[in-house]
Amino acid sequence: MIDLNADLGEGFGPWRLGDDLALLSIVTSANVACGFHAGDPLIMRRTCAAAVERGVAIGAQVSYRDLAGFGRREMDVAPEELTAEILYQIAALDGIARAEGGRVRYVKPHGALYNRLVRDPAQAEAVAAAVIAYDPSLPLLTLPGSALHDVGGVTVVDECFADRAYNPDGTLVSRRRPGAVIEDEQEVAARAVRMAVDGTVESIGGSVVRVAARSMCVHGDTPGAVGLARAVRTTIERAGVRLGPFA
Repeated sequence: MIDLNADLGEGFGPWRLGDDLALLSIVTSANVACGFHAGDPLIMRRTCAAAVERGVAIGAQVSYRDLAGFGRREMDVAPEELTAEILYQIAALDGIARAEGGRVRYVKPHGALYNRLVRDPAQAEAVAAAVIAYDPSLPLLTLPGSALHDVGGVTVVDECFADRAYNPDGTLVSRRRPGAVIEDEQEVAARAVRMAVDGTVESIGGSVVRVAARSMCVHGDTPGAVGLARAVRTTIERAGVRLGPFA
């Protein structure tokens, strides 16, 4: 069994990004923006309500405080401050989710923070400290080999990406490089099946990377995200893999 997740609730005020309702009919888990890189209280509430209605697991997609950069700019934040900001985001989304009949079931860092945690033990410990302080039973989504694996007291769940290119070391190719985001449905679906069945993916250098994961992401802001997610789900299920939330 594998989980299929997407980043949702990433609008702000009158601006909308992606088709959340359509994606919620496809995915099994929703990474809901908590207001620091995108999202606002109304969008958070509507997204949580729609997820609860469809039986989709809700995750807190926590980020650096970076609305202007969509959370994709790396920042040097003091550990104590970072812990407090992550705690704030989890608590805010969980309160809204509970008001709608659900709850936050896991935590997924977003963008630059996600990639920073792979290689930065100090920031990994700061983020884990926030999860432990709020609810140590909440799993954290991350890449295989992330520094989060070395932090005690928190459950770590490995994740792979159907629509992102990989470096030979198993990290994600920077979005500043051409080809970092894969938009072709057939290619994304084929990569997804290989990751779900074999636990491997081909890197940009042609080498085989181990990506055995419990959850697979299709980004909600990728062009044609709904079609990509639908193709991934259909192809995976045809390959005999069952889909279901990990949390």
